Amino acid sequence: MDLKLKPFDFAQAVARAGLRPDGLPLARGVDAAGSTSFQSAMAAALKSVSQTQLEAQSLQRELQLDNPSVSLEQTMVAMQKSQIGFQATLQVRNRLVQAYSEIMNMQV
Repeated sequence: MDLKLKPFDFAQAVARAGLRPDGLPLARGVDAAGSTSFQSAMAAALKSVSQTQLEAQSLQRELQLDNPSVSLEQTMVAMQKSQIGFQATLQVRNRLVQAYSEIMNMQV
């Protein structure tokens, strides 16, 4: 069995790791793994909660106007989803404020 080793290509290895040749990360909005920044993730989550609340309001309005295509069960489920999303958002906000307060109170 003939085993041949290829020479190590440092530039290719660094590029696959998402780094420049000097070792610093490449400046990209989204890295190769597809992750996003915390800010964009929070904005997307808040937009999703807002959309859920708007959908629940719309279903409530349609139910009050006796729209036959909207059921009470569908409206109640949408309202519960909206409430759970809002409560989760509120808990995240409270944790962020608590973490910020702890960091600001640290002795340096």
